[in-house]
Amino acid sequence: MKVAFVLFDRVTALDFVGVYDPVTRLRSMNLMSGLKWDLCALTSSVFDDREMEITVPKVAEPLAGYDAIIVPGGFGTRRLQHNAKFLAWLKTAEPVPLKISVCTGALLLGACGWLKGRRATTHVAALDELKSYCGEVERQRIVDEGGVITAAGVSAALDLGLHLVKRWAGDAAAKKVAAQMEYRSGHE
Repeated sequence: MKVAFVLFDRVTALDFVGVYDPVTRLRSMNLMSGLKWDLCALTSSVFDDREMEITVPKVAEPLAGYDAIIVPGGFGTRRLQHNAKFLAWLKTAEPVPLKISVCTGALLLGACGWLKGRRATTHVAALDELKSYCGEVERQRIVDEGGVITAAGVSAALDLGLHLVKRWAGDAAAKKVAAQMEYRSGHE
């Protein structure tokens, strides 16, 4: 399993790290040794919405070779959903079997056309904006439509990470990761 974390300027760091932490524990806890991941962006570093810099090793490389892409949210999504260069790069993930978003990352999945006819969710403040991209907007923590998974606002990132752990490695793995994280909401 090879995962791309898609980053950009004005990303919300917790949207990214909240899902990154439980997912990458699959390998660090020896629950899924074949898991690999990359941080991907159009630039060699990005700044979150509070000016924390994140170094990005995979710069402007096509995203087609991954099994899953994970797109966090943040204020940067509002601009990027209309940015032709960014969307052209993100659309290189068209053949990727699993497209995932946290918060307003759903707007980017929608702008690529990947939410057409599907149920989806995002941050409560962006639900109306999401309507033009998808079949049905749901106010849920996670909406799993098989090949596309969307999660609500920032605190849903941990729930999404554990959802992915369970989907990829099973319920026992999700319980182990949740216990290691001392996460006690529905995964005990």
